Amino acid sequence: MSSSNYLFTSESVSEGHPDKVCDRISDAIVDAFLTADPHSRVAVETMTTTNRVVLAGEVRGPQSVDAAQMESIARAAVRDIGYEQEGFHWNNLEVDCYVHSQSPDIAMGVDAAGNKDEGAGDQGLMFGYACRETAALMPAPIYYAHEILKSLAEARHSGAEPGLGPDSKSQVTLRYENGAPVGAASIVVSTQHGEELDQDDVREIVRPHVLNVLPEGWMCEEDSFYVNPTGRFVVGGPDGDAGITGRKIIVDTYGGAAPHGGGAFSGKDPTKVDRSAAYATRYLAKNVVASGLADRCTIQVAYAIGVSHPLSVYVDTYGTGKVDEEKLAETLRDAMDLSPRGIREHLGLSRPIYARTAAYGHFGRDPDADGGFSWEKTDLCDALRSAF
Repeated sequence: MSSSNYLFTSESVSEGHPDKVCDRISDAIVDAFLTADPHSRVAVETMTTTNRVVLAGEVRGPQSVDAAQMESIARAAVRDIGYEQEGFHWNNLEVDCYVHSQSPDIAMGVDAAGNKDEGAGDQGLMFGYACRETAALMPAPIYYAHEILKSLAEARHSGAEPGLGPDSKSQVTLRYENGAPVGAASIVVSTQHGEELDQDDVREIVRPHVLNVLPEGWMCEEDSFYVNPTGRFVVGGPDGDAGITGRKIIVDTYGGAAPHGGGAFSGKDPTKVDRSAAYATRYLAKNVVASGLADRCTIQVAYAIGVSHPLSVYVDTYGTGKVDEEKLAETLRDAMDLSPRGIREHLGLSRPIYARTAAYGHFGRDPDADGGFSWEKTDLCDALRSAF
């Protein structure tokens, strides 16, 4: 039997982390294709290192989004993040583009034709999760890890903290008693900074952002509050460490508090179930918890390439469910068409809404008026309650 008293840790990384720079560029390219044609197919990977960005992947879409535009998109993303340092500058870096047309074999398998509906773009399994640990129905450790870095980024972009650089990481370890989070056991924040600041200076810059994010009384002991533990973090971003799209999948989801199917999100258009089905399962799990049918819920779906409907739908409420799980799974299938087309249409995913997802998590965010983060809506609650 598992203990109900324990420590659990999650980490987050900022928009300026090398891998997140790549996610941002890849998702900005997805947005450009969807703006030009909502039916575009995009699978673009980005790699970054010292003053260089490399783009690769497969696309099917309008010729207007060509190599020159993708280069421009990459530079604009780097500039918006805030990189103007000697080893990684939006204006001086080299951009190599190796993006080419989508394989006709893949297109044949996933396109709708005749009586055949659009199929999944690949095999795989995806998970969604929700719980009552925070108002956003997210696990508390990853939620607060994101919020700390978002607060620091806002201060940097506004000019309130000009000594901070774009690259940063956080790690939050929470104490759980009787299965519920009650306070922080330790907090780790590493943030890039200017030459003029020492470790103590950075510590005092970071401190109020942590205190403002955590619930009152949750701050850890002083000797468990680690800021830039190596003592210095001036060289950061892709100049300090190479980055690749899709390498922060646990940061993007639930911080390790829930299973992950292994597929990354960024750089993929919404016909790819790695992305769209992960959004759909979060949407369903969140509505299950928000409707009061369970306090905690994991949903898994699995697909085969070229097949439109999921091979399985699995629901686990960890003993917190108020209804039969088998009936709940059937009800969820009825509530939402889980084919790639059904997910895309239900959540309105064929829109340029993805660059904003590239940092600080794809889940636990507020839905935007233009359809961004539509999978965070709780508009199925009434239908789910009525079904039971």
